[in-house]
Amino acid sequence: MNPDTPHPPGNILVVDDTPANLQLLTEMLKERGYKVRPAPSGELALRGARAAPPDLILLDITMPGMDGFEVCSHLKADERLREIPVLFISALNETSDKVRAFQAGGVDYVTKPFNIEEVEARVRTHLDLRRQRRELAAGLARMRELEKLRDSLTHMIAHDMKSPLSAIQMTLELIEPLLPASDAGAARVLHGAKVSVSTILEMIAQMLDVSRMEAGALKPVFAPGNVPETVRSAVEAQRILAGDRRLVFASGGPFLTDFDAELLRRVVGNLVGNAVKFTRPEGEIRITVTPKGEAVRVEVADDGVGIAPEHHARIFTKFGQVEGPGARAGTGLGLTFARMAVEAHGGEIGVDSAQGRGSTFWLTLPRRI
Repeated sequence: MNPDTPHPPGNILVVDDTPANLQLLTEMLKERGYKVRPAPSGELALRGARAAPPDLILLDITMPGMDGFEVCSHLKADERLREIPVLFISALNETSDKVRAFQAGGVDYVTKPFNIEEVEARVRTHLDLRRQRRELAAGLARMRELEKLRDSLTHMIAHDMKSPLSAIQMTLELIEPLLPASDAGAARVLHGAKVSVSTILEMIAQMLDVSRMEAGALKPVFAPGNVPETVRSAVEAQRILAGDRRLVFASGGPFLTDFDAELLRRVVGNLVGNAVKFTRPEGEIRITVTPKGEAVRVEVADDGVGIAPEHHARIFTKFGQVEGPGARAGTGLGLTFARMAVEAHGGEIGVDSAQGRGSTFWLTLPRRI
């Protein structure tokens, strides 16, 4: 709605067993542009609210049969009516009565004899608050729908790109042995092309995996295993990519638990691969596995550019890239996958880092055996 567009008048249900009060409130609110429906009893009020839910209810407490507290409790128990703000108007002015009114679900309390200007001001305030909540909920629903559309489009594009890229990768593999051994320049170009295609394929795999995780289609397959052995195998797989950078692995001993070895290998491979990207040539990356109370802790520490504390939480969110001088950046999906995979194990993941001082990414897995 355009902020300059006037809002429609509120639809108010006024409930009071005293005819004079009921008439006074009804007429005064109508004069101020509100649509008003009077109800002389709690039973009729509930019937009217269920037939046509109002935007706000002005509710007396002391009424024969069903009192205001009981009416409010019935309203809050109804899925269709529980969000309607209830403003109590009563001659009861003890603190205990007001507390009971709020406990029943009321949003405000006005004592009799009331001032119509005060009542109208509170009515306007609570109608505005309800309209804002509705607009916020509608906006959130639109955002979620747009996010679903974006994810569907991303998934479709990624899936469609996978086949032609795999074909390019296979072609490059076939071309490599045909190059003259003396043509070092061509070999460098071919190697760069292979690395680029592999990087894109890895990004696509991350997109598809995150999508499958979110849809619940990719779940851990738990089996007894030795965490250090699995971590070591993931580290060894990264040695070629590490180049001149030293990968140092250490473990305090065998730590057995139930976990998905393949998922853990991919998580550790992702963390080590990130560390390689942001560690200078001939730098060192330290991978350790240690006990941590009732869990096993895996750490991947580098001496790279580091990450400012305000970005620590963001980098684990989808597409949560970090930009700026000396910042670490990426696709924003690898760490999302790592977080989701670790949390699916019942573990935690995080980073200890400061800009210019390197980073230590860590994760914990519960020890189940």
